[in-house]
Amino acid sequence: MIQAPRHYKTQLAVIGSGLAGFATSIFALERGISTAQVGSTGAIAYTTGYLDLLGSHRHCLLDNPWSGLDALRDEEPNHPLSRIGNDDIRTAFVQFTKTLSEMGVGYTRPGESNLFALSPAGTTKPTLSVPSTMRSGVEAGKSSVNAMIIDFEGLKGFSARELVANFKASWPQLSAMRLGFPDMESGSQVYPEVMARALQVPVYRERLAERIKTVLGGAEAVGLPAILGIHEPDKVHAELERLVGVPLFEIPTMPPSVPGIRLREMFEQAFPARGLTLVPQQKVERLELSGGGATLYLKDNYGDVVIETQTTVLATGRFLSGGLKADRHGVRETLLDIPVSQPASRMEWYRKDYLDRRGHPINRSGIEVDARFRPLGNDQEPVNERLFAAGVLLAHQDWIRQRCGAGVAIASAYKAVEGVAAMLVNAA
Repeated sequence: MIQAPRHYKTQLAVIGSGLAGFATSIFALERGISTAQVGSTGAIAYTTGYLDLLGSHRHCLLDNPWSGLDALRDEEPNHPLSRIGNDDIRTAFVQFTKTLSEMGVGYTRPGESNLFALSPAGTTKPTLSVPSTMRSGVEAGKSSVNAMIIDFEGLKGFSARELVANFKASWPQLSAMRLGFPDMESGSQVYPEVMARALQVPVYRERLAERIKTVLGGAEAVGLPAILGIHEPDKVHAELERLVGVPLFEIPTMPPSVPGIRLREMFEQAFPARGLTLVPQQKVERLELSGGGATLYLKDNYGDVVIETQTTVLATGRFLSGGLKADRHGVRETLLDIPVSQPASRMEWYRKDYLDRRGHPINRSGIEVDARFRPLGNDQEPVNERLFAAGVLLAHQDWIRQRCGAGVAIASAYKAVEGVAAMLVNAA
């Protein structure tokens, strides 16, 4: 039997399930805007969990991202962050991290300086806010305390010895230890997500704590790969820390990593309780724009879904997430074929030196937006006055080299929702 399409009507539809998409939904719900969100897996599982604002400028790592933003505005006025005031960026970060903490994944409050957080390769990276489970690592690294990094037999993509070797000069009181994870000592490969889910069970926390205590020695802190639970990680962290008796901290593993999986599952569980209409793990097949808004067409396991919306935010990401697609003819936006700012020819996509400090021009491709973050057509006019965009889909930024991916996602989502709210008020 053919089932009739499920029909939803909403004030805002968010297309995308990455950081920008979820940030858009957070800011919209905070304003009381009825919201539906649609998106496939997205790239959020690949995040370290760190929320970078601006970590690098002029090829230098930044202690102060706010002064870095001032310099960025002078040199790159079209960069998405250059078009947003510091007050709005601060508000966006504070509101976003506060909501994450309320939902169940604690984050440090964004401050005036970057934190230098640990990477799995034994380096540090500047970031504005970190998960609470990783805060002690920032503090331990800054003061070079006597600490131990632990990895596990069968775990790939995270080596305590490599991390210690790379920190040898700046952190001499750092040591490495390898343990077997309880009930996973067969010699086969073990996975961070599986260990994280195991540690949600109290008996596994107790058994792991006993193993850590037997090798602790004089260590004043212990670093672990990010495995401290998928759900309620702060509770898992606090309980394991109490059992071991010294501060514990997580270090991200190679992606896909537990911090990103945590965020994705938390959003999918917490958002519906906050009033969001969520259609996860699905792509929009067709988007039709009109003067009164837009209509989204998609399918899930239960049949066809139609969403009628007064406003729309595109947060579909770049190449990995499917918001942009490159072929022999150029780069195109995949849903509406919105014009993409890009080099004039494929010959100009890349520089001859792969490690060129200037980066590759293709990395700055994306869609152009106006001051209200509405996508622009070839005539430099909004494609539709009710269509907005957010995240790394936007042109004129190289988020990997500039270490500003979360900053672009969160701040542009905030401004897009501000534009949505103004549009809804004017249309009322």
